Amino acid sequence: MSDITSLLKIINKDFDLPENLNEDQLLEVMVNAFAYLIDEDFQKLLQILYKADVDQDKLKILLENTANSSSAEIIAQAYIARQKAKIETWKKYSNR
Repeated sequence: MSDITSLLKIINKDFDLPENLNEDQLLEVMVNAFAYLIDEDFQKLLQILYKADVDQDKLKILLENTANSSSAEIIAQAYIARQKAKIETWKKYSNR
């Protein structure tokens, strides 16, 4: 299974994504999803980030110190990075 396929599979547990997205399209979809959650369902946003184990302290620092990006972009990038890290960990330990 390719990394993007694995990534989409994990993210589909929290979001209903279209199939066959590339990584740029995935980021765009996730930015829109997080923008919606910030405005409309902040509690669900927090639940998703908690479930994904996105580091709250790192995210807070990124949100405070990153210029030229929306909060939704920063959150989406952190969420995707965390999901990628999970995949790398799984690959590392499944090859043993």
